[in-house]
Amino acid sequence: MAAQTVETGSTDSAASTVDLGPAAALSCRECGHQVPLGPVFACEECFGPLEIAYDFSSYDPEELKKRIEAGPANIWRYAPLLPVPADVADKPNINPGWTQLVKADNLARELGVEAGKLFVKDDSGNPTHSFKDRVVAQAVEAARAFGYTTLSCSSTGNLAGAVGAAAARAGFRSCVFIPHDLEQGKVVMAAIYGGELVGIEGNYDDVNRFCSELIGDPAGEGWGFVNVNLRPYYAEGSKTLAYEIAEQLGWRLPDQLVVPIASGSQLTKIDKGLQELIRLGLVEDRPYKIFGAQAEGCSPVSVAFKAGHDVVRPQKPNTIAKSLAIGNPADGPYVLDIARRTGGAVEDVTDEQVVEAIRILARTEGIFAETAGGVTVGVTKKLIENGLLDPTKTTVVLNTGDGLKTLDAVEGTGLTATIRPSLESFHEAGLA
Repeated sequence: MAAQTVETGSTDSAASTVDLGPAAALSCRECGHQVPLGPVFACEECFGPLEIAYDFSSYDPEELKKRIEAGPANIWRYAPLLPVPADVADKPNINPGWTQLVKADNLARELGVEAGKLFVKDDSGNPTHSFKDRVVAQAVEAARAFGYTTLSCSSTGNLAGAVGAAAARAGFRSCVFIPHDLEQGKVVMAAIYGGELVGIEGNYDDVNRFCSELIGDPAGEGWGFVNVNLRPYYAEGSKTLAYEIAEQLGWRLPDQLVVPIASGSQLTKIDKGLQELIRLGLVEDRPYKIFGAQAEGCSPVSVAFKAGHDVVRPQKPNTIAKSLAIGNPADGPYVLDIARRTGGAVEDVTDEQVVEAIRILARTEGIFAETAGGVTVGVTKKLIENGLLDPTKTTVVLNTGDGLKTLDAVEGTGLTATIRPSLESFHEAGLA
């Protein structure tokens, strides 16, 4: 398929034409109106969200599969399916992806799932220890193509660190915005890369509104906001989770997936990735169910799902799962559509259940998840107990980040005992 080109959004007097890989156009998710590729994110006809459209008609399934399998052990093995320049391998990028799909038989026994049927997709193995590296890697390439000089974002923590690291590697300036009261581990990880880190008094929705205003201000000229004006490209990074899961399962679809919901974009793009694999003939077309997971203290999508609503009513977040604390999720209505279309559901758990699930996953599989991972494991447990998730079917649960970022959630975890350096003290403590 011929590569598509666009004019850069550079502030230079002479715009240049650049290669943006296999992407064909931007298409409105609401009305279907298409526009040329560029740094825009809202439809000019109906103000709906734009996403990348592709023309895969020239791909041969077997040749494409061989090309993917011969590719690097990161997301760029799927370059033919992503909006990236053809020469991305020659440019500095954090190169995330190809993280472990852990066969979680110990967790399966704990939750009552049939042996060999439960897997954890552990994205804590990415460069900055969260799945956000996937989406930022895509945004960096779009920022290069459009001539931006500064990378920015609104973030609940993980994205701030991913942008800081990717900008440092790629040679961009970075300036990112976070709620002022984030977990200290995430603040440090976002700041260490040398970019500017700005706390905003308020929650994530306040931060996001501010960034939307900054885009329209002269001070924001030359800035690529990865999750605003670069969002159509950025969001495509989440598709690589679907691609990897299917490939790691031997080019087959899982029966069930449990995915955390913040903005909802990750879940919608995983579904898009699975549908693309089917359309391309890389996997057998068979039913799958997608379940969304939220914390009770920020569960607008779960509440809407249970009430049978199509509209998501915003909430004020109040949960330890701060990486999911988006009270007005942009993709919430699309999550509802996908959960209902696939026969899945959207469920939530309390903060206490989140902490319990973090401990269960660590104790059974040696995976220390951040609070978002506790949400997905906790919701998986609840779905099984409620009879909504089939314990005999192949199920993939996502862990999207590292527990070292959210240590406050498991405060009190520590020494089993303190003893003298003697066998007598060892036996007195009952440790034999």
